[in-house]
Amino acid sequence: MVLSFSPGDLVRARGREWVALPAPREGILALRPLSGSENDVVVLDPSLEVSAVEAARFDLPIDARTTVQAKAALLADALRLTLRRGAGPFRSAAQLAFEPRTYQLVPLLMALRLQVPRLLIADDVGIGKTIEAGLILRELMDRGEVDAFSVLCPPHLVDQWIVELKDRFGIDAVAVTSGTAARLERDLPLAQTLFDAYPHTVVSLDYIKAEKRREGFARACPDFVIVDEAHACVGTHKGRQQRFELLQGLARDAERRMIMLTATPHSGDEEAFSRLLSLIDPDFATLDFEDARYRERLARHYVQRRRVDLIEGDWQEDRSFPKHETKEHAYNLSREHLAFQEAVLEYCFSLVSKAGAHKKDQRLAFWGTLALMRCVGSSPAAALSALRNRAANEADRLEPQIYDEDGDDEDAVDIEPNMALSDDPQLRALMDLAGQLLSDTDPKLEALIGVLRPMIKSGANPVVFCRYLATAEHVKAGLRKAFPKLTVDSVTGELTPDERRDRVSEMALEDGAQRILVATDCLSEGINLQQLFDTVVHYDLSWNPTRHQQREGRVDRFGQPAELVRSIMMFSPDSAIDGAVLDVILRKAQEIRKATGVTVPLPDERGPVTDALMSAMMLRRGAHRQLTLDLRLEDGARAMEARWRDASENEKKSRARFAQNAMKPAEVTPEWDKAKHLLGSPEDTKHFVESAMSRFGVPLEKKRNVYVAHVHALQHALKEKLEQRGLAPSVKLAMAEPAPSDAALLTRTHPLTASLAESLVEASLDQEALPDLGIGRVGAWPTTAVTNMTRLALLRVRYKLTIHARKERLLLAEEAALVALQGATIVASGEDARALLSTPATADLATIARDRLINTAQEELPKLLEGPLAQFVNQRAAELVEDHARLRAAAGSISRVSVEAVLPPDVIGLFVLMPAAV
Repeated sequence: MVLSFSPGDLVRARGREWVALPAPREGILALRPLSGSENDVVVLDPSLEVSAVEAARFDLPIDARTTVQAKAALLADALRLTLRRGAGPFRSAAQLAFEPRTYQLVPLLMALRLQVPRLLIADDVGIGKTIEAGLILRELMDRGEVDAFSVLCPPHLVDQWIVELKDRFGIDAVAVTSGTAARLERDLPLAQTLFDAYPHTVVSLDYIKAEKRREGFARACPDFVIVDEAHACVGTHKGRQQRFELLQGLARDAERRMIMLTATPHSGDEEAFSRLLSLIDPDFATLDFEDARYRERLARHYVQRRRVDLIEGDWQEDRSFPKHETKEHAYNLSREHLAFQEAVLEYCFSLVSKAGAHKKDQRLAFWGTLALMRCVGSSPAAALSALRNRAANEADRLEPQIYDEDGDDEDAVDIEPNMALSDDPQLRALMDLAGQLLSDTDPKLEALIGVLRPMIKSGANPVVFCRYLATAEHVKAGLRKAFPKLTVDSVTGELTPDERRDRVSEMALEDGAQRILVATDCLSEGINLQQLFDTVVHYDLSWNPTRHQQREGRVDRFGQPAELVRSIMMFSPDSAIDGAVLDVILRKAQEIRKATGVTVPLPDERGPVTDALMSAMMLRRGAHRQLTLDLRLEDGARAMEARWRDASENEKKSRARFAQNAMKPAEVTPEWDKAKHLLGSPEDTKHFVESAMSRFGVPLEKKRNVYVAHVHALQHALKEKLEQRGLAPSVKLAMAEPAPSDAALLTRTHPLTASLAESLVEASLDQEALPDLGIGRVGAWPTTAVTNMTRLALLRVRYKLTIHARKERLLLAEEAALVALQGATIVASGEDARALLSTPATADLATIARDRLINTAQEELPKLLEGPLAQFVNQRAAELVEDHARLRAAAGSISRVSVEAVLPPDVIGLFVLMPAAV
């Protein structure tokens, strides 16, 4: 007969004891060894085992090894840090490799209060939307409510999501892109989809949006989806329409959970905003924004906070963010460079004049002029590259390039445009001029060096953003000559995403060395730079205001260790193109940001933008009278002004309507603090690792603002375990966020913490494991902490959590508990009991007296397990029910949780404390 086991039951199989975990299917067992970790889980079929799988008990053996006070306290700390399946309402807390800020828990609480979570998280750049979405995902996975998920994001963000999920949340996911899909599908059975075989995926939106893949994905898509850069899925051009149709198809399944992320949800475009909200609920596309009932309903699904809301409001999270100082830096062109720009501009105006009356030809001529002038203003190298290009550029690709839109081809983001210019003497003369300027002093590059010198002297580490690949290489060469002692490198679209990430990582290898990174906009999203850099220089102005925000957001974000982040915008008042862009685009966007707190992108209709830029250039260069299109261009400039005003007013209205101020810190902090109290705070983790490393004879070494753990000097068995987890020979640890670039934040999930804790618990349970360490499970000593004989029981308590929802689920939860008893009365638990255990012993008891006290305690243990300890555990189960109910409370039908304690609890340790006077 095969016994039936549920999560939390103890079983004996293959000669050892195990804890039953939630099984993948009926008739199969998932088991974790009692002294092992989550990494040691095995799945077996009981009917195939040589020896029958039997029910088991966990008893404190009569010959348990004795220990001293310091090692008993260390064991209690180790036990708490080994547990990963928390029983409290925040079940994910034990799995996180970071300490979330309180404000980042707000979207999680909002999601838990919805029967089918659908959220639009619209927090400002750098606040931590990825963290907020990951917290929701990790929590629902640990509750058993999510088995499979897909993250949908632009292709350049795929790698970042893979890394964030693994490093912060301990979740392994597979990248699904145009470059990986064929390999992943190659060996699959015909009836199995890629998403059946790989339940955890990060998917490129541009790969999956194609019509031939869209329908298949909708059928196989998991019922939990995160959509990053959701604003890029609504709009008028073809790529955005395809993305919207994809998401609209997914949203039709009313049971699908969807978390959408964007820093620019509204952007002054009511129609696009309505389409975005329709993915939460179709009603939101048509309801009246002015209706208070509508806003109240939407507020349950929509969270939008600016950084100032968190710094100046109730949250007081200023320690999470650096101060930001923004400056403009003007430089003058040399006579030769100014003459070159004038010559190119005259050449472009001649092309515009020849375009004729056909509107399409005129628009192409305008785009060509603007594209070429951007290259000229960037650098002689970029200008020469653009002048040499002969291949015709498709009209529908040239405009997005000019305005720095997030297009489908992210790898081409920094390539100079193909101008399709005719090979005539005037063009050849311009190319010769550009070639000559390459060998002359570049006033723009000299201005950059002048800006950087005092900053470098003060210890800054800048990122210099260029628009074009040729410019980036030109700037890198110039900076290497100017700063030969610094590490200077570049990241451009010539590198694959993996190579870009590796290039940035390599710059962190030289401990303490100053660095300058020259980058194009291939790096403005996808790789976070806050650990390595603290300054952003816009060498080339972006024509998309949100791109400036994205560049700065790589550095100025949550986790930046510097107290001040500087951003510098370079421009030349001599340049027609710089002046036009500043007047028409960037300063207007800056005014809106000051008024509303957010950056508004350019209007989708680019005709007035193009006209306004052309008009501004002609006015600056005195060429206005030369063209027959003057009146139309002036109309375009006025239309552009009107669109900026509309965008600003719409954004102000949106902020007033939808600001998320309902949830206060008092609603979030108590529940999270309770979880930290049970699992151990960051300070508890630090204390444990310091004590454990000292106990192993290899104390942590303090070096400036980090600690160094010399893993290579540990005992062989432990060193081998750590080496398997990638820790060798020495590890730098930071004790608080943000961690320096060459160090890791020490958390309860860090491999060093986890390995030390697991090894200590295993050494206490198995006398053959690390026998020299002397970690035992029983002990007795005198102490000033008590005035009467007190017994401390170190317990591992298992609970069966039943989630009563659409699909009932039975989960295993575990807690470590320390309970102090005097006779049959519990006198302390939790931190109070821990304080008793941590008080140093005043002396050593005689062996015969110590053994007598231990033996008596062991003889009376069964009665305590049936009486006060059982009562304690059942009372804790009742408290957990209340905690879960309080967190899940919301209007309407919602899941509830019942909690059953597994009795008796595992007694890991039993210690007797005698009054010091005795």
